[in-house]
Amino acid sequence: MFSKILIANRGEIALRIIRACREMGVQTAVVYSTADKDAAYLKLADQAICIGDPAPAESYLNIPRIISAAEIADVQAIHPGYGFLAENAHFAEVCRSCKIEFIGPPVSAMAAVGDKVACKKLAKKAKVPTVPGSDGAVDDERTALKIAEEIGYPVIIKAAAGGGGRGMRIAHNDVSLQAGLRQAQAEAENAFKDSTVYIEKYIEFGRHVEVQVIADAHGNACHLWERDCSMQRRHQKLVEESPSPVLKSKVREALCQSAVRLIKAAGYTNAGTVEFLVDKDQNYYLLEVNARIQVEHPVTEQVTGLDLIKEQLRVASGLPLSFKQEQVPQNGHAIEVRINAEDPERKFAPSPGVISELRLPGGPRVRLDTHVYAGYRIPPNYDSMVAKLIVHCPTRAEAISTMRRALGEFHIAPTKTTIPLLMQIMDNQNFQSGDVDTGFIERVMLAK
Repeated sequence: MFSKILIANRGEIALRIIRACREMGVQTAVVYSTADKDAAYLKLADQAICIGDPAPAESYLNIPRIISAAEIADVQAIHPGYGFLAENAHFAEVCRSCKIEFIGPPVSAMAAVGDKVACKKLAKKAKVPTVPGSDGAVDDERTALKIAEEIGYPVIIKAAAGGGGRGMRIAHNDVSLQAGLRQAQAEAENAFKDSTVYIEKYIEFGRHVEVQVIADAHGNACHLWERDCSMQRRHQKLVEESPSPVLKSKVREALCQSAVRLIKAAGYTNAGTVEFLVDKDQNYYLLEVNARIQVEHPVTEQVTGLDLIKEQLRVASGLPLSFKQEQVPQNGHAIEVRINAEDPERKFAPSPGVISELRLPGGPRVRLDTHVYAGYRIPPNYDSMVAKLIVHCPTRAEAISTMRRALGEFHIAPTKTTIPLLMQIMDNQNFQSGDVDTGFIERVMLAK
């Protein structure tokens, strides 16, 4: 096991990793930008190193500065968290070339699953269902129109190197397809420095169901069951839960086994998530693979009783997984909501600034992952998430009730947050019955 690692991230995930390391007796060094100089978790790390100004390019995305910090701290490995450089194959390669282990998958596996076009080809070989669409990149309108004619409208244009809803457009006819193609290519180039896009059949009223996977270098690959992430706004997840409230047991088993087949085919090790789209008839299709720990990993930890960060450290240090597939339970029901510093009444405008009042939820079956405190200044430079609230109960109905109670206890001022919207979701009859899809929030709850 490593004796010391560097955490190349910020916020709640940095604190989450620090906690796991302290329990394992692993020392931590954490990097920070000047915007995060007052972050409370810096005091919990064994060493904190400032790497630059608030702009991500000057700090959390600056590979030379992160490597320099790792060398100064004399660490054996780097944990990238999620976001920033977590899925950057070049960063992983640089780490390992500097004899610093990257706590994540091999570069070859990242390449195999990181590009959505390449991942789709790999999935077909592994007999994992994929959405009908182009076999590769689509560069021109003529090709796009031909594919749309073959598979039928509506279609969705996606950035091959994309994520988070960027470089994505839905088209219902030839005119919107032509316009959407140009817009998606431009957005993909701007966001990812890669204008490559592809086209798939758009599955209307689909659910977003993902499978947590983890594999070691000793031939062990396991799934840790599924998470249902269908409650989204603009492809950004707001609520995640496990198990899915609608999956039939046979579909659940087949979907999870498909995820394991795919990561084995990719030569994947460490933690990752295989994401699927499930239609109203419970046919499922591969969406993408996220080659990192996910924001919503606590949902899986609650129902399985496993610590995913600790397992990541074990695998990266060369140790085998601490469990076998048949030892992974799916106990009770867990729900996670993301508390974002955004104002739903003002089109989700960011709400940075100082938190002057803070009352945190607690009590039985409640977990809160957050790095904020009264007096904390939310910087405008990064993602707006300030907390993750997780509940774990014997049944889904109890989990919803407990979440409603916990959200009612959560008070942040004067910062505007998504708490009011999350309360509305918990009270919504469609959500309570499980009758929702990825477009439900925008189509029904936010429609005005």
